[in-house]
Amino acid sequence: MDLLVIEKVKQAQTILKELNLDAWLVFVRETSAMKDPALPLIYGEHDLTWPSVLLITAGKGSYAILGRYEAVTAQNLGAYDKVIAYDQDIKESLQEVLLSIQPQNIAVNISEDDVLADGLSHGMYLTLHKLLEGINFQDRITSSINLISALRGRKTKTEVERVKNAILEAQIILNKTIDFAQPGMSESQIAHYTQDLVLENKLDFAWTPSNCPIVDAGPNADVGHNAPSTRILQRGQILHFDFGVKKDLYCSDIQRVVYFLAENESEAPAPVVEAFKIVRKAIQNAFEVIKPGMMGVEVDAVARKTILDAGYKEYMHATGHQVGRIAHDGGCLLGPAWPRYGKTPFLKIEVGQIFTLELGINLDEYGYVGLEEDILITETGAEYLIDPQVELIIK
Repeated sequence: MDLLVIEKVKQAQTILKELNLDAWLVFVRETSAMKDPALPLIYGEHDLTWPSVLLITAGKGSYAILGRYEAVTAQNLGAYDKVIAYDQDIKESLQEVLLSIQPQNIAVNISEDDVLADGLSHGMYLTLHKLLEGINFQDRITSSINLISALRGRKTKTEVERVKNAILEAQIILNKTIDFAQPGMSESQIAHYTQDLVLENKLDFAWTPSNCPIVDAGPNADVGHNAPSTRILQRGQILHFDFGVKKDLYCSDIQRVVYFLAENESEAPAPVVEAFKIVRKAIQNAFEVIKPGMMGVEVDAVARKTILDAGYKEYMHATGHQVGRIAHDGGCLLGPAWPRYGKTPFLKIEVGQIFTLELGINLDEYGYVGLEEDILITETGAEYLIDPQVELIIK
């Protein structure tokens, strides 16, 4: 039995009822080549080969309709009320189940706004329409975006603990890396040390290893999703990290910042101290205002205003994203109303969601002052999942 899958299937049934949806249909094939992002939540880390349907309903049970050679795996999950194996064609079995439960609407994984709710390829979408021919259920199809947003976002107790453990592991590794880093080292040297620690501790990277961690040394660094370079860290410069690990299938995503004193300095220069203060203030302002029922765009506006009111340039990304099975876990985004984010900044914040709060200020003379913290949404607001960086680290 897979207790986490059982939890998430039951949670999906509850969410279906809340959203007045009758059924959620996940249609996949050859998932080793193209895996629907929602599949691990309700099927674990197993692949499906032939065309397969996982059908979860609001009150009429859950079904796994799949190739005969994968039926035992589905049964062993313990999450599905009925496992139906087929040999030649899934159509008859699928239609029989749908006719028996008569859903008036069927959520499928198509979305213009959220990549994690858009796992049904166009080809499979067309195939699904053909499978529904004869029972005329095609016009009952709707998007599962709100369902998936809630299912991914509302972390169970097990999921919260796993994310928290991943954050703790990332913090330990970053602390060791900060102790290791010295002027004269390149970004790549520092990053390789971090990566070796990940492997030694038998952890996975929260995103592509080529830029996990992101390491930015000094001014004019390529801040963003870029691989560490041969740029050399100098005294009188900032060293910035963006890093996360995956442990027990769940990710962390944090940023830390260090200042290396110049030869003639006994404390960090005023511009660095002030920028750190404002970044910390912006994150804390967002933390204090965030609560269930708000839209992500409202929280983003609070943090963004803090930076702009202090006279710094606007940061050109969202204030925060959700964290879970992947570092960018989809659903509600703490972002501005920019076209590239679609409707995700206007989704509602919910209890159990885990968000990053991340932003920074680029100082032309010293480097990038950036912080990122991971928080859990509670009934009344939020809590940090690890002690945040509240003071500038100085070496």
